[in-house]
Amino acid sequence: MSNTSLAVVVLAAGLGTRMRSTRPKVLHEVAGRSMLAHVLANVAALDPAEVVVVVGPDMPQVAEAAAPHRTVVQQERLGTGHAVQSVQSALGGLIESPDAEVLVVCGDTPLMTAATLERLRAARRDRQAGLSVLGFQAAEPGGYGRLVTGNDGALLRIVEAKDASPEELALDTCNAGLICARADLLFELLARVDNANAKGEYYLTDVVGLAVAAGESCALALAEEDEVQGVNARAELAQAEAAMQSRLRARAMAAGATLIAPETVFFSHDTALAPDVIVEPHVVFGPGVQVGEGARIKGFSHLEGARVEAGASVGPYARLRPGAVIGEGAHIGNFVEVKNATLAAGAKANHLSYIGDSTVGEGANIGAGTITCNYDGFGKHRTEIGAGAFIGSNTALVAPVKVGARAVIGAGSTITAEVPDDALSVARGRQETRAGGAKRLRELRGNK
Repeated sequence: MSNTSLAVVVLAAGLGTRMRSTRPKVLHEVAGRSMLAHVLANVAALDPAEVVVVVGPDMPQVAEAAAPHRTVVQQERLGTGHAVQSVQSALGGLIESPDAEVLVVCGDTPLMTAATLERLRAARRDRQAGLSVLGFQAAEPGGYGRLVTGNDGALLRIVEAKDASPEELALDTCNAGLICARADLLFELLARVDNANAKGEYYLTDVVGLAVAAGESCALALAEEDEVQGVNARAELAQAEAAMQSRLRARAMAAGATLIAPETVFFSHDTALAPDVIVEPHVVFGPGVQVGEGARIKGFSHLEGARVEAGASVGPYARLRPGAVIGEGAHIGNFVEVKNATLAAGAKANHLSYIGDSTVGEGANIGAGTITCNYDGFGKHRTEIGAGAFIGSNTALVAPVKVGARAVIGAGSTITAEVPDDALSVARGRQETRAGGAKRLRELRGNK
């Protein structure tokens, strides 16, 4: 059921100049999905009544990535407080209810979980506070804002590092940038925030001190540091990727998969491994991969947009591209590439082949060096190989073409026409042997 009183504001207007990129910061990817998409997925788990994404001017890519959620353009980047204030009219009647709640999250925190967002909301409710703030214990507080608390653990204020005193800089409880607040209180406080600070910006964090001064209680919830880390530079993006990969590997093993060398396996955010899958070292899973129970993915293979059924074997050094479906018990061997093709149960392509835009029947055997010639320079065409067919090594199947069930294709053939069921087809130049010809050739070249 929708949380009819909850509105979520996602801050995504930052330029990310330290990324040195023409791509908006929040669209850089972690585990095959943009940082913004990670945040929106976790927000969706809360089932809010409204999600509004704050974008900067001239950022149509971010607005497109945020769809179907509404976006509000922060025409001038005057700080986080100004960014949140800009969505007030967009939220309209939703925030007029006395129970209305606004959750403010950052679009560059891909490791944030829905459970932590719920914990932040619960902290406010449990203390009957006007607002709650998410913090973390920082190993190196550096430039993070510091959280100043009272003896009862309630939050008193947030101090930005540039404005902090030496005593405040010594604190290691830092601001993660996420706030949950009663809607009426939040926008009332934002109207009173000024920009009298080192950066000349309207800080969202200032609402804490203003709330306390107004007699409102402010609660604090804590998260693990790696979960709340923002990404502002390429090195931080790599750190976020490493942390996400560690999380995904742990999840896969907890679900029953065996990773022989976990640190060498790279997952996408949506990789789905069934129990008893075995993944050998140096395997990369791109987006959209599902692997069935008991399948084995051998070393140095790359899979993307593919489905591998139970008991199948892939690799080593195999590449499965989008649309590849490897049937139950089928074998894809070393240096085999499969694209937009289905291999039925028990089919085999064990080495050095390309199978694209094809259907391969049950138990068919594809010999080494076989290729489906699916592109004629203008369009893609399909190849159909029947159940139990045998395709000899170094065969070229020129699509569109069909090879019938149990048919046999002689090695080195170029097949351009349909081969019926149970037929034998050989299409290659006739072998001619001339006795002594090699000796005469050497003599002609002066090499005896």
